[in-house]
Amino acid sequence: MCGIVGLLVKNQTMRDNIGELMLPMLIGMTERGPDSAGMAIFGTPVANDARKFSLYAGTDDFDWKQFEQAFEKSLNAQAKLEPKTNHAVLTTSHSPEKVKTWLKTHYPQLHLLSVGQLMDIYKDIGTPAQVADRYDFEKFKGTHLVGHTRMATESAVTPAHAHPFTAGEDWCLVHNGSLSNANSLRRKLQKEGIEFETDNDTEAACRFLQWRMREGDDLETALNHGFDELDGFYTLLMGTKNALALVRDPFGCKPAIIAEHDDYVAIASEFRSLAHLPDIKNAKVFEPSPKEMYVWTI
Repeated sequence: MCGIVGLLVKNQTMRDNIGELMLPMLIGMTERGPDSAGMAIFGTPVANDARKFSLYAGTDDFDWKQFEQAFEKSLNAQAKLEPKTNHAVLTTSHSPEKVKTWLKTHYPQLHLLSVGQLMDIYKDIGTPAQVADRYDFEKFKGTHLVGHTRMATESAVTPAHAHPFTAGEDWCLVHNGSLSNANSLRRKLQKEGIEFETDNDTEAACRFLQWRMREGDDLETALNHGFDELDGFYTLLMGTKNALALVRDPFGCKPAIIAEHDDYVAIASEFRSLAHLPDIKNAKVFEPSPKEMYVWTI
């Protein structure tokens, strides 16, 4: 059992407060996921030739200053580094592949959480309140976000196993449920050159959709293939650079509630995480249908 939350803010005057609006949503899912928590926030994009790299060190005493100096010296380029305890966001115009290679060679202990122009990912072990406080979730600003609280049922409780998972740029996925064919999916995708970082079943779903889109599918087509290939019970919430997308399995076994308002769209596993939202009484609140895709764009 896990908890998912998503928020897309239509009203531009509210985007500086998206973190404040989200925090009770995430904490409201604590009973569904006390082991670990994570958040993907989509904010102001960097320059067209630049990318942001979300990095996790796993220790509060990691020397980010030395890392920044080593990066600039090795690659002979300026970089912007924004550290926050054991996490940092690196912004650079170097190609993602060059940066990934350099990280693996010089700092293999760092975990690369995400790459993109808008999206940053934060995830760690601890209760949702503890993780939110560690990374100042309440101060987040942006257009939309995807969050998750995890109760581990099929793999270890580690930062790497926490959600969101990501593949490609500015794209992430969180999952409530379980897949019975994750191992067979993993073997199939490894033959296609897809690399895995964990044994988490959610990563198998994430990498499957990555592979389908690599082969030319748009997200909707990839998800339709998912209905045929993903065996199990699931609610999947995805974030892209300009949208949120939600699907439930054909049986609709895992809960989800949507609130559509003129100012926002909010999604959660249970209504209690939506009840505090502004003017919620005038929102359209409903349960999404099984095997149907819901998409909201900026």
